[in-house]
Amino acid sequence: MTESRGADPGAAVPGRAWLMLTLATIGFAVNFWAWALLSPLGPRFKDTLDLTSFQQSLLVAVPVVVGSLGRIPVGALTDRFGGRVMFPAVSAATIVPVLCLGLAGHSSLTALLAGGFFLGMGGTAFAVGVPFVNSWFPPERRGLAIGVFGMGMGGTAISALSTVKLVDAHGMSRPFLITAAVLAAYALVAALVLRDAPGRVVPTEPLGRRLTATLRLGVTWQASALYAVAFGGYVAFSVYLPTYLKTGYGLTQADAANRMAGFVLLAVAMRPVGGWLSDRLGPVRVLAGTLAVVLAGALAQSFTPALAPVGTIAFLTMAAALGAGSGAVFALVALLAPANKVGTVTGIVGAAGGLGGFVPPLLMGTLYGAYGSYALGLILLAAVAAAALTFTGTGVRQALTRRTPTAHSH
Repeated sequence: MTESRGADPGAAVPGRAWLMLTLATIGFAVNFWAWALLSPLGPRFKDTLDLTSFQQSLLVAVPVVVGSLGRIPVGALTDRFGGRVMFPAVSAATIVPVLCLGLAGHSSLTALLAGGFFLGMGGTAFAVGVPFVNSWFPPERRGLAIGVFGMGMGGTAISALSTVKLVDAHGMSRPFLITAAVLAAYALVAALVLRDAPGRVVPTEPLGRRLTATLRLGVTWQASALYAVAFGGYVAFSVYLPTYLKTGYGLTQADAANRMAGFVLLAVAMRPVGGWLSDRLGPVRVLAGTLAVVLAGALAQSFTPALAPVGTIAFLTMAAALGAGSGAVFALVALLAPANKVGTVTGIVGAAGGLGGFVPPLLMGTLYGAYGSYALGLILLAAVAAAALTFTGTGVRQALTRRTPTAHSH
């Protein structure tokens, strides 16, 4: 009897697993905080260094792209060496670019881009945590566990809320020095306290062969496509919402930033809910529901309705749906990916999600520049959500039906 979906959520999970989950979530949040340091300072660098809009976008985008693509090797290395080695390693490595940027690297675009490139390492922490947490929890609890871990993406909100205030009060280097100190403290605690799950499956084949085998798995591509929409949508809004609200509704920079923080926090809070619901109802139903909500919200918002109440409701329901959908994608990975390839699959899926968030802001800016309206961009989002909804109801549902009899046996 391995299937226990209706069981008590705390059953059969040792206390130590929850401690490991807590430490992993903190590590994810701290690394994501570092990863997002440049984004809130984009407008300031644009003024002080006289950057074009494209240069400013590039500055914010470089850490995102590196952090997304870097998840592929880091996820594969986590399968091999475990989270106990990789969490302190990634955290310690991220200290270097944070200090360089804070102390010397903010005086020229070249230095900022170089620092931003290495700052991308912070964004790879996600691919360390998912396989680490996954191996500590039984299959019927993984949706919730990985959803809770996913709340670490709220680290970007810490950066959004504190970076500019710290720079205004204490000068440019202060937020970087604080973040470096927190990273160092976390790396030390992680090195001393983190342990890999007993019975963790370690792959024996070389990295290249393992990546190739992972790319042949159906779940890799299915989850990547869905995560590019769910998490990509979340990233795109969290990056672009302040600009959208300022341009489309004439809000002040501060008001727009606060509303963006509300959007982010709601999406973050809904991520474990999506995972928990996936444990109960199955990830396909949760994904179908959340994508339907995004489709409706994007269509409603394409008419640029008044911000109170329709616009606000549209954005907040989309935030909740994108957060829950992101949680459901990794509940799907936990069910379908072989135990010794979870890190490698997560790396590729995580990369797809990050890159999914990279394209829409560039597209929205271009479309607004061409047509003076965001309507077309939101209609495109609705179309993508509709395609993903159809895919979930067909390809993904079939994959899960084929796999379910064996999903819980290992």
